[in-house]
Amino acid sequence: MHKNTLLFNPDMSFFDLLQELNRSGNGFLVIIDTNDKLVGIVTDGDVRRAILNKKTNSINDVINFFPITASNKLSRREKIKLLKDIKRRQIPVIDDNKSIVEIFYLEDDDLHYYENHVVIMAGGLGSRLGELTKEIPKPMLEVGGKPILERIINSFKDSGYNKFIICLNHKGEIIRDYFKDGSNLGIEIEYTFEEKKMGTAGALGLINNKLMHPFFVVNADILTTAKYEDLMSFHTNSTAMATMCVKKIQFQIPYATIEIDSSNHIKGIIEKPIHEFNINTGIYVLNPEILLQINKNEYLDMTTLFDLLNKNNCKLITYDLDEYWLDIGIKSDYTKANLDISI
Repeated sequence: MHKNTLLFNPDMSFFDLLQELNRSGNGFLVIIDTNDKLVGIVTDGDVRRAILNKKTNSINDVINFFPITASNKLSRREKIKLLKDIKRRQIPVIDDNKSIVEIFYLEDDDLHYYENHVVIMAGGLGSRLGELTKEIPKPMLEVGGKPILERIINSFKDSGYNKFIICLNHKGEIIRDYFKDGSNLGIEIEYTFEEKKMGTAGALGLINNKLMHPFFVVNADILTTAKYEDLMSFHTNSTAMATMCVKKIQFQIPYATIEIDSSNHIKGIIEKPIHEFNINTGIYVLNPEILLQINKNEYLDMTTLFDLLNKNNCKLITYDLDEYWLDIGIKSDYTKANLDISI
């Protein structure tokens, strides 16, 4: 049996149940049958209510037979979000047969973080956003009452990553003064400062931290529900040097297209064809040895870096992003982001 589980016995006394709950050490017990299937849960709150209502003759009056559960198909981040939404600290995780897979504790989010760093490129000018970025850098624009950058940080933290390196340039002191060392958010933040524009990959050459594990690189103007732990697992299992997160988009031509040959003869007509493309989402996972190929104080875009790695016969792969993704580049994107967050 899993820790903090108890085999259902309808003849167990209220006092015996109370002892088992006390023995669990955290005021939470999952009741199971002989096949490890979920029967219900008991919490300190259930016991208090039973005592106050003077219903202590049968444990059936104490057990919650219809508890909220989490599917084992949910990612770690989704389970954390569920617990935060229902304001609980733990939840039974079950499979399709309602068998107990684990008991997931929110405390795990505080105690067990991955060793991988998250590098956030926050040095962009945001010039396409006009007056919105006249006084503050683009990553500090608020979406749903929080800066974009804070939402990115929180999404990684919820996925189990708490080590951040933020690459700054334009009005970077505003970002540093807001987040400081990250301790207020329960994370660790280091900063790099560009003396000149370094590009989306050139800033990586300023990192002094000796990274020992694959690390994320993400642009600071992106909102997404990407499952970062799945992305990292995909990368590490692939043995690739670099992974680029891509998203499929479709574009429909609103007219019939005509295929013709060199003699202007019509070969075929396609009515309003749909074309599909893979676009770069600005989210990557890189192996630390890649940093050795980046020269300090030289401008380098991420796409150029991938071209360089490709020429050096490095293994490069893509990861399909099926979740929500929005690049906040222009005012209409910013408006859409605030509408999306409010839904």
